[in-house]
Amino acid sequence: MKKALIFQGGWDGHEPVLVSKRFALMLEGEGFSVTVKDSLDCLADVDELLQLDLLVACWTMGTINSEYTQNIAKAVGAGVGLAGCHGGMCDAFRNDVQWQFITGANWVSHPGGDGVNYTVNIAAHSNPIVAGLADFPVCSEHYYLHIDPAIEVLATTRFPVVPYYHISNKPVDMPVVWTKMWGLGRVFYNSLGHHDDVFDTSPNAATIMKRGMLWAAQGKAHAAASKLTTARFLESDAKMF
Repeated sequence: MKKALIFQGGWDGHEPVLVSKRFALMLEGEGFSVTVKDSLDCLADVDELLQLDLLVACWTMGTINSEYTQNIAKAVGAGVGLAGCHGGMCDAFRNDVQWQFITGANWVSHPGGDGVNYTVNIAAHSNPIVAGLADFPVCSEHYYLHIDPAIEVLATTRFPVVPYYHISNKPVDMPVVWTKMWGLGRVFYNSLGHHDDVFDTSPNAATIMKRGMLWAAQGKAHAAASKLTTARFLESDAKMF
């Protein structure tokens, strides 16, 4: 049985308990054993993290012990998947640049606040995470992020939608859903999910989230089938510290 760990907490406005419960039910429906923790101390033992197939972040803002971040880096680098949504992943631990490097972005603004109407445009129709899904409307926060150019963009949204200082620039297509690799591990992010009910009002968002978590959780199996090892990452990791 595959094992997933969800760590929830931080700012309550993102409803981490409700979101974590939803994600746990999604994974349990796919045969996962899911543990939900409301303390970052669950990240203290790297050997325990290495036993997982998937790590799900539901923790907005806050601070994290740098040793915990390195444990995540090592576990994901060894093939453990990492997934999350909205501020629960890319607005977590704002002062930790290693976390931002792993996840692929950091949040900087949501012009107009909550209740902005915008469209999510599917950008990679052949990717199994978004295959068969049409563009869809969302009414929620419209996330503007600073992103890693290495990400594989699966869906985007057009900025600007509401007036703000950034409208002096040309329109941009901001990534909403993406994947990236961290060593042998698969990383998945979906910027939707300001409140738990976004996954009800925009069902495609829920479909994408479920598919993305399942994709991320396949990293270990893919590495084993392809006979990939962490050996090529270890030397560079040692030089970082």
